[in-house]
Amino acid sequence: MKTAYVFPGQGAQFSGMGKDLYESNENTQSLFHEANKILGFDITDVMFNGSKDDLKQTKVTQPAVFLHSVILASTIESFHPDMVTGHSLGELSALVANKTLSFEDGLNLVYQRALAMQKACEMNPSTMAAILGLEDSVVEEACLSINEIVVAANFNCPGQLVISGSNVGIEKACELLKEKGAKRALPLPVGGAFHSPLMEPARAELQKAIEATHFSNPICPIYQNFTAKATSNPDEIKSNLISQLTAPVRWTQSVQAMVADGATNFIEVGPGKVLSGLVKKIHREAEVAQATV
Repeated sequence: MKTAYVFPGQGAQFSGMGKDLYESNENTQSLFHEANKILGFDITDVMFNGSKDDLKQTKVTQPAVFLHSVILASTIESFHPDMVTGHSLGELSALVANKTLSFEDGLNLVYQRALAMQKACEMNPSTMAAILGLEDSVVEEACLSINEIVVAANFNCPGQLVISGSNVGIEKACELLKEKGAKRALPLPVGGAFHSPLMEPARAELQKAIEATHFSNPICPIYQNFTAKATSNPDEIKSNLISQLTAPVRWTQSVQAMVADGATNFIEVGPGKVLSGLVKKIHREAEVAQATV
């Protein structure tokens, strides 16, 4: 019986997030104060008191979700993971939790990632859409048939795949996939085409930051989005993290690989419980839970 800790990505944020964590003990308070210093603005105020719209800004959302996850993980007394993974942004939370990255380096990379992605979104207006009820291969073939940038971006669970691309490409793909029998083809309220070739400017910018950051040997393997395979090699981890921004999140494949390697319990660390639901859809026998303060 092995325990996997999973860390959510952008979209899990909510108004008031982290306030209970802040009030739980002095150690968590010092981490929040340190985060304000590192970022150069009062992110705790936005997290605790900001509106939904305040928290929607990529430069706020990503560090907010990261902080909630990483600080929550630090409160778990029995934190002895056999393996970790994270969904998109959550991969950086997982890398702090398994001691590959320091808290400061992890937060700095998250903030640089958020700013680089925001910039890439402004350069190329683009979007994403959730496709429900079709085989992955059908969605992938449809994307390839469209003469626009549109790709499979998040393999979330069987029958749920998120596509990413230009506004025109997503519109055409949604129409075609409805014709092919999709139950839903739902445009998402996101700022851009994450995990697509349109994120190349952000990938190039983040690469420099990742290469300049120290990555330690982790306390347990991480299953990374780019490969959906376990690794504990700091150089491999760096390389996969650089590739992540323009490549799909292989969540289904990562969970399947963890189960094949003995994971029976999955604990979600961070805001929300989206990943717990996805894990159950991928592997019904999995025991899932959310970490609490």
